[in-house]
Amino acid sequence: MVTFLPSRPGRLADVPSFARTIGGAESNVACALAAAGHPVKWISRVGSDGFGDHLVEAIGAYGVDTSAVRRDADGRPTGVYFRTATDRSTTAHEVAYYRAGSAASAMSPRTMDRADLWSGRVLHLSGITAALSDDCLALMRELSERRAGRPLLSFDVNHRPALWRDDSGPDVLLEIARGADLVFVGDDEAAQVWDLHSPQAIREALPEPAVLVVKAGADGATAFVRDPDSGVDTVTSVPALGVDVVAAVGAGDAFAAGFLSATLRDLPAAARLRHGHLMAAAVLTDAGDVCVPPARAHADRLAALDDAAWGALRLGPGWTSEAADSATPDSATPDSATPQGAVPAS
Repeated sequence: MVTFLPSRPGRLADVPSFARTIGGAESNVACALAAAGHPVKWISRVGSDGFGDHLVEAIGAYGVDTSAVRRDADGRPTGVYFRTATDRSTTAHEVAYYRAGSAASAMSPRTMDRADLWSGRVLHLSGITAALSDDCLALMRELSERRAGRPLLSFDVNHRPALWRDDSGPDVLLEIARGADLVFVGDDEAAQVWDLHSPQAIREALPEPAVLVVKAGADGATAFVRDPDSGVDTVTSVPALGVDVVAAVGAGDAFAAGFLSATLRDLPAAARLRHGHLMAAAVLTDAGDVCVPPARAHADRLAALDDAAWGALRLGPGWTSEAADSATPDSATPDSATPQGAVPAS
């Protein structure tokens, strides 16, 4: 979708102007992964309109392959949405979606090419797509069927109550998650959607995925990784970083991108979680839903810190810049400081 960001905090009714940018869970992940150096293809449908042109050009500018994006020839528009500047988890947060009948809602098993969808090592999906239309739901169900030759299927639950037209959301999202190989879910949304209130309870409800990642916001994240031979899980938890938050929207997509990036590099579970936190921190310290991630070498240095140094990190706006990238684990800043970059003891 095209996203309109408010020019100042406040109710949608009071915000005088908005800045146009790009948004959408899957495209956010695609942009972050491409910016992190991975070959990425974004597969979707946009309108034959100016907003569709903007999305394809802007997402392509991150290095994403947009050759599989289709233009709707039947007059369906590109979806747009407006949001407030507040954290999505607060009651003050407002979102206005204008995507009913959008080009993306016409995605279906008939309009999407499986050769494109299965062309990568990982196929990343979001529960948002399942809520857009019956055709989109049919596509999601087909893609989440376990079939020979399917790439690793990554699924972010991404429950958005405003998009569901009925009360089927919880059952549908659980069904699709059970068909995935890697699942991301927030502990808050698992409580809201499935009445599950601990990582272990979520795992018991979702035994099928080989990897389950439960995100707990500022409290960190836990990964359940099943051994393919014994069937026994290894459980790894990593605390989140201290972050001077600029805007809280987009962090979940960024976390997924960081975790997937580390997965594609065959890093261990703890490193995957740390890279997820680092990518989330990059978005949290930026105003948009997508931003330039830290250079890989810089992220690797931070992810390799010992537990004490990791726990002492505090990241502020600008930490992903080249200047911040020159910082080393020896450059310490006291906790009373407000750093502009990444330091191990601030």
